[in-house]
Amino acid sequence: MNGLVMLLISAAALLAAYLVYGRFLERKWGIDPGKKTPAYEFEDGVDYVPAKPSVVFGHEFASIAGAGPINGPILAAPFGWLPVLLWILFGGVFFGAVQDFAAMYASVKNKGKTIGYIIEQYIGSTGKRLFLLFVWLFSILVVAAFADIVAGTFTGFNAQGGRIEANAAVASTSMLFIVFAVIMGIFLKKTQPGGVLSGGVAVVMLIICIAVGMAAPAYFSKTFWLYLVFAYVFVASITPVWILLQPRDYLNSFLLIAMIVAAFIGVVLNAPAINIPVFSGFKVGNNYLFPILFVTVACGAVSGFHSLVASGTASKQVENEKHILPISFGAMLVECLLAVISLITVGAITVAGTLPDGVVTPPQVFATAIAGFLTKLGLPESIIFTLITLAISAFALTSLDSVARVGRLAFQELFTEETEKPGIVGKVLSNKYVATLLTLLFGYLLAIVGYATIWPLFGAANQLLAALALISCAVFLKKTKRQGAMLWAPMFIMLAVTFTALVFTIKAKGGLLLNGGFKFEADGLQLVFAVLLLILGVMVAVSGVRKLAEKNITVRS
Repeated sequence: MNGLVMLLISAAALLAAYLVYGRFLERKWGIDPGKKTPAYEFEDGVDYVPAKPSVVFGHEFASIAGAGPINGPILAAPFGWLPVLLWILFGGVFFGAVQDFAAMYASVKNKGKTIGYIIEQYIGSTGKRLFLLFVWLFSILVVAAFADIVAGTFTGFNAQGGRIEANAAVASTSMLFIVFAVIMGIFLKKTQPGGVLSGGVAVVMLIICIAVGMAAPAYFSKTFWLYLVFAYVFVASITPVWILLQPRDYLNSFLLIAMIVAAFIGVVLNAPAINIPVFSGFKVGNNYLFPILFVTVACGAVSGFHSLVASGTASKQVENEKHILPISFGAMLVECLLAVISLITVGAITVAGTLPDGVVTPPQVFATAIAGFLTKLGLPESIIFTLITLAISAFALTSLDSVARVGRLAFQELFTEETEKPGIVGKVLSNKYVATLLTLLFGYLLAIVGYATIWPLFGAANQLLAALALISCAVFLKKTKRQGAMLWAPMFIMLAVTFTALVFTIKAKGGLLLNGGFKFEADGLQLVFAVLLLILGVMVAVSGVRKLAEKNITVRS
């Protein structure tokens, strides 16, 4: 297979999916452009802040993409390019994009509240509490995995103590992004500029950050950056979205879109051959195609984390219901395209079944391949490698501050009842500072074992969260007299995939515990999280499916 052919076929399929299936869902569920959205109805200057669709799209896309669409397809490539490609396209359209659209739509129709609130309204308060606890545990996993990835891309020294200039430049540039994001937030808030002016200012800020960052690289250890990343995430998760979250995501969206465009051009110019097998079999090493392929590709096809962003932060910023489809469905399809490019990169630089020396992690695979592609334009490979690494780091850091806020909101909601006055314990635990601190503390304890250890569990939990989000959205659609049959097959398939994957994890860790070789720091935490996630997932799924089977109908919202 030729990489250019793969890319063009994929791009055409994803565009057709948006124009046909996306608009079909929009017609079926109904959009009311004249209705006041929660962003205006409950505007509070912190979480509910109306923003232009380009800004919300930037937040949604930058938050949901993370490192997932780069890591997942590359890690799954040993199964062969065909099963990975088919799952990205089919799963991305009929599972991922549908879930993202449904979650944001349901949230906007329910005061901009989270999936947890929707579960409480249409399934019950017990289901809501179980789901919120699941979301909180999941958020800890995401914080841990992505914090380790970000700190790794910032680390200025290799194992031998030598300097890594590209990483140090990425670190200093990323820190400047944060400073310029605050300036951008104030600019957007005070002047309310048009899309062209705000975009122009954003691009100028990006260029300044990159130029200064590459000229003044910051050389610090991974431990230092891990501390600093967690400190930043703490601040980002509690400050008003308009001053940091919105503008930083908006700035990053230009960088991320530029990376995708550059990667697209690189593939077009090189038309690389895909040097990995079409299909390697139903078992590769110790991994089975089902369920490992589906939980490994993760964000490139379907991700429960997306439903948290769509209903937790983005829905509170939507100006008009007509923007829901392009922001949610559209952002997911762009992510699918990035996942396809990631698959092409690993296929292009693999030679005789092995990667080049020194290229180990998925971000290194992606950056090395794209930098090699773009040298045909006469661009220095070292500079392109640094910029691509910067973009990948920006993906992960953006997801970090979003999921920390989501985890904080879920934890607060666990101890907040709108119909009851909370006690002393409830007041303390629902405090945003306490909720954020607890979320990040457990995230840090997991982060120190490394993302590679966490990723398999993250993938399974992520896909199970997608199944639970699909169940809750299906119940919402049924109870409000909207057609939701298109969600049924995805939710049952994802339940089968994720329960199987979690059972595999529990069995493997349990075997280590009984036969020796069990390490508490890595295996123990994974085992505890896997058991808790499986139990909570089963309980929420049973509650949701029971409600889905009921015949009583509530009032349309």
